[in-house]
Amino acid sequence: MKSVQVHFSEDLAEAAQLNRADPSADAARLLALELFREDKVSLGRAAELCETPVEAFMEFAGKRQVPLHYGAAELESDRQTLERLRR
Repeated sequence: MKSVQVHFSEDLAEAAQLNRADPSADAARLLALELFREDKVSLGRAAELCETPVEAFMEFAGKRQVPLHYGAAELESDRQTLERLRR
């Protein structure tokens, strides 16, 4: 997996309540959560993008009061993602 480096102020990291030990992982989860919230990716894809198990990502979303709008289209998208990952 390719990665990019992003710089942001300590004030922003503090406001976002990023874990000081691993702010990159927290920032990735927040970005993936926003993509999910905006319906740009499925739940499974958001979890995959931030390298978080789906169950943990669902808990992360719940703690941030992001509704899990998970319907048939999302289920199919996640099924395709899982199929692709098994290859």
